Amino acid sequence: MSKPGKYLLLSLPTSIVPSHHKDDALDAVSKTVSPDNGSAASFPIPEFKIGTLDALVQQADELAKLEGQCEGVVAKVGDALKNILDGDEAQIERMKVVNDKPVDQYLRSFQWNKVKYRADKPLAELIDLLSKEAASIDNDIRFKYSQYNQVKNNLATLQRKQAGNLSTKSLASIVDPKSIVQDSEYIETHLIAVPSQLVKDFLKTYETVSAMVVPRSAQLVASDSEFSLYAVTAFKKHSAEFVHKCREQKWIPRDFKYVEGGKEEEKKEVERVGGDERKLWGETLRLGRTAWSEAVMVWIHILVLRVFVETVLRYGLPLDFVCALIRTPSAKQADKAKQLLDDKYSYLAGNAFGRDKKGRVKKDDPNEMHGAGEGSAEYTPYVFYEFEFQ
Repeated sequence: MSKPGKYLLLSLPTSIVPSHHKDDALDAVSKTVSPDNGSAASFPIPEFKIGTLDALVQQADELAKLEGQCEGVVAKVGDALKNILDGDEAQIERMKVVNDKPVDQYLRSFQWNKVKYRADKPLAELIDLLSKEAASIDNDIRFKYSQYNQVKNNLATLQRKQAGNLSTKSLASIVDPKSIVQDSEYIETHLIAVPSQLVKDFLKTYETVSAMVVPRSAQLVASDSEFSLYAVTAFKKHSAEFVHKCREQKWIPRDFKYVEGGKEEEKKEVERVGGDERKLWGETLRLGRTAWSEAVMVWIHILVLRVFVETVLRYGLPLDFVCALIRTPSAKQADKAKQLLDDKYSYLAGNAFGRDKKGRVKKDDPNEMHGAGEGSAEYTPYVFYEFEFQ
């Protein structure tokens, strides 16, 4: 199923039609948008307990911030699913369901969750409850996804050590303990990964790059297509100088301490971390699916509260309005639908819009449209919100 471009959620007074009937008002909205630009359906908004005007104004601001936060949580969970599933769009879409329904079906059949969010509670309580729920979802997915990434990175590091070249890979399965000096009071063996093109120069000069290097002590331990690994013996009191000089010559000293059974332990560690990674992958995927569903539901419930609060502030009491959800095929058609609605219902704004000589609404001056403060949305003559799912 193709994704819709955008959803438009709006409310208008039923006075837009002579009958003042909600069904007629919805039909008028549908005809205004036209089928070419989107399909409109009734969207149920409960009647909540209304407090004071000052409280409603404050709640409108709180809901605007909270909606932005919830949209961010939904996007964050979506990104986590995308990364966990390596960008597999088909699998990602299967995970993005709300109450086991495709998101479009959830929106088309939306009903306010009266069990979790009782409509007879004060608006302040509902906002607080939804805010805490959004924060909890955010914290849960953030923790689990971080945990998964840490183990995934640990596994990648271990696998690189097993599969890299001699300058980076683990030496536990490569170095024979007989080729290194152990437990000596005065001398020690250094393992040096030498780039293939520098081997001749290394063999000519390693004895003289620093003091007290044991002559002819270089032994070839292993080689690959990029590096040769040599064991070189030097006196301990000049070891730091020798290591420093090796780095200057672009020879790579390797830290290595022989441990009995080290090879077997490394293999077990890779298997253990691999098992942890697979387990956490499944846990994170399951949580991501649940979190996306819950985050979308919280987001939509907050949008419902925004519509209700803004409707009361915009149209006053008694409440007599119609709320419509418009699903558009593309962002371009969403813009077209919005323009048609603006043209049709601009009279609802009274003197809020300037008009040209023919009475048509003039485009807003962006320099004059932000008097309500930073982040204020473009003013519309009716209650209007748009949203989309990435």
